[in-house]
Amino acid sequence: MIMSMGMAKRKPISESELQGFKYFKKITRLLARLHEHGTLRDRAGNRILHYDQYVALQLLFFFNPVITSMRGLVQASTLKKVQAQLGVSPTSLGSFSEAGRVFDANMLQPVVAELGRQLQCLPHDKRLDQLPGLLTAVDGTELSALAKLAGRMIEGRDIKLHTHFDILKGVPMEMDLTTAKACEIENLTSRLLPNHVYIKDRGYACFRLFQAIIDIGSWFTCRIKDNSVYEVIEDYPLSVSARAAGILSDQLVWLGSDRKRGGLRVPVRLIKIACKPHRKRAGHGGHGGPEQGEYLLIATNLLKLEAEVVGLVFRQRWNVELFFRFFKHILGCRHLLSHRANGIEIQVYLAIIACMLIALWTGRKPTLRTMEMIRFYFTGWASEEELMVHIAKLQKIEA
Repeated sequence: MIMSMGMAKRKPISESELQGFKYFKKITRLLARLHEHGTLRDRAGNRILHYDQYVALQLLFFFNPVITSMRGLVQASTLKKVQAQLGVSPTSLGSFSEAGRVFDANMLQPVVAELGRQLQCLPHDKRLDQLPGLLTAVDGTELSALAKLAGRMIEGRDIKLHTHFDILKGVPMEMDLTTAKACEIENLTSRLLPNHVYIKDRGYACFRLFQAIIDIGSWFTCRIKDNSVYEVIEDYPLSVSARAAGILSDQLVWLGSDRKRGGLRVPVRLIKIACKPHRKRAGHGGHGGPEQGEYLLIATNLLKLEAEVVGLVFRQRWNVELFFRFFKHILGCRHLLSHRANGIEIQVYLAIIACMLIALWTGRKPTLRTMEMIRFYFTGWASEEELMVHIAKLQKIEA
């Protein structure tokens, strides 16, 4: 019987394929507070794998392409180099699997917050500095396909990640795991904060949500349906720069018909922006995204900004879509290290931490090329000097 390439037995991980541990020192100090968590039941003192060690091993999964599975992490824990640098002991598949249930994912939130405070804003269009609050793109992505790839549903359900993405720092600041059927509007409403500028696509176009954002002391920029009903109160004149940016109209309006205005108690600004039409070819299914006409309708309560700046704000929403692709395809989160909801939440938080570490190391948001170079370094294929040259080139390009 001939074994296919996909079924070939993977060779054992060697110590020569693992380096770059000094870059973990910043995070291991923050993780020390987690060491005793989950040990209350261990009255005999037999626990070998502690929370901080579990996290450190998972971070190896993100940064070293040689390690591609739970079994790979377990094998890495037997290497003396890993044990010395990360302070771990040889662990078993059973202990690693159990950790996804024993350790509380929410304990990682303070670590994410601490790293977030250390991050600096990335190079950006200086017009975004005019905004009255923290520029935050919100969206959700389903991970159901990942569970199906694993041949089972995670605890019997599809799942979705509701993400709050800090545009100027280039990293997610919060991700909430729910069932796939959970309402995105309700999830965002329950997590609203003051002094934020929320960027949202059509799925979040809800009068009640708009009013909740206004009531809490924040702002929104949201695309609404092209056929939305509204009553014009005032037409604002368009500047030369607004017309050059593709702004077709800028108006103060009452959104919705008379009988539907109860959810939104104030008028809002409605900006129409020209765009390239997208039509589906006859006979084709849902691939390629929804149809798009010749313009976008953007509703906002940012009343004092120039129309072209509002358009610039909405264009930043695409950054969260790029992050989802990075999260699933580049960081390796298409492969789940746990099939428990809490274990997946831990992996999600660690993906956020990995993105923040890359931003702290490089001063730039994570990209495929940078991730490749970091992984070359962590496997010993690139020297630290070559990694620094790559980072310097990035800084020069974006300066």
